[in-house]
Amino acid sequence: MSVERAIMDRGKRPGRSLAARNNQIYMDLKDIVREHALPFLPAKSLFRFTTVCRDWRLQISSPFFAHNQSLSCRSTSGLFLQTPGGSSSLLPIGANFCGVPDPFLRFLPEPVDIRSSSNGLLCCQGHGVDKAYYICNPVTQQWKKLPKSNANHGSDPAVVLLFDPSLLNFVVEYKIICAFPSTDFGEATEFEIYSSKEGSWEIAGEICFGARRVIPKSGVHVNGVVYWMTTGSILAFDLTKERSQLLQDYVARGILGAFSGKLCKANVSGNSIIVYILANAHSNTMQMGSNTRMWSEKQRIVLDSKIVGDVARDYSVLHVDGDLMVVHSGERVYSYDFKSRATKVLSNVSDIYNMRCLPYVNNLVSL
Repeated sequence: MSVERAIMDRGKRPGRSLAARNNQIYMDLKDIVREHALPFLPAKSLFRFTTVCRDWRLQISSPFFAHNQSLSCRSTSGLFLQTPGGSSSLLPIGANFCGVPDPFLRFLPEPVDIRSSSNGLLCCQGHGVDKAYYICNPVTQQWKKLPKSNANHGSDPAVVLLFDPSLLNFVVEYKIICAFPSTDFGEATEFEIYSSKEGSWEIAGEICFGARRVIPKSGVHVNGVVYWMTTGSILAFDLTKERSQLLQDYVARGILGAFSGKLCKANVSGNSIIVYILANAHSNTMQMGSNTRMWSEKQRIVLDSKIVGDVARDYSVLHVDGDLMVVHSGERVYSYDFKSRATKVLSNVSDIYNMRCLPYVNNLVSL
């Protein structure tokens, strides 16, 4: 009996050891997924995964996780489409990327227009008499009303929201900059900046002379510099130095964006869309005969004719960044992936020419 028991014991030990190892592998995999995969998922998926188990629900609900996810999830999830003084709608880039409650923005105390967007936060402006600005996250429905600005920004303000999540700073810090026509000088543009750290607006000492009308919905920010399209040039404002510059743009059309950490511009040329990168912002100060050019061609894209049909259609670029380009043509909106070079149909939208199109990142950033 003792020999048989010893044989049986020896037969059981490998099984117990194997089960223990499998369990350890499972535990390691679970921790790896929880710590290193979940933060890269959009908020829509995370809300669904809170039902997986209690540990995941507690993990996803923690402020530390929300901070980590806002650092990790930076890809464009969709586009907010805003009609002038009217309603807003959300155009998802993919079915799994946008988890914004519908109807969204109803949690704000008044109807608003979306003016700018940055890494999950929206800058909105109320329809009321005081034209109040609001900062909000449409996923968490957290919001904050900003104090009244010192200057008159006009009926369609050229505001740009800047929010870059910081690894070491758990307190959300953001800025808003508005370029507005000077009331003291003709054909001049002034700038007002709101800082969440200071909690107040301040008019910058810089005045840009010679700037023509700033196109409100054209503003983008790249590495601390804000750019707007104007009629005939590009207006740049460096937030660190609080200095402005006019970049001559002899082809005053297209749309501005960020590509590989640099300012880019997408222009339509026939059946192609050309993406240019700002190569030298000071080329207009070079000596005569210099070969230095302000813009360099980055890519020339021809959308898949099997998807878009007639290649001679009139394209309008709605958004461009290092990963994605969104194009409107006819009654459809298309996306182009720079990595896979794939063209896809996003939606059927008939009238989009007067809309403000704002990129949106679906994350859990907390105000």
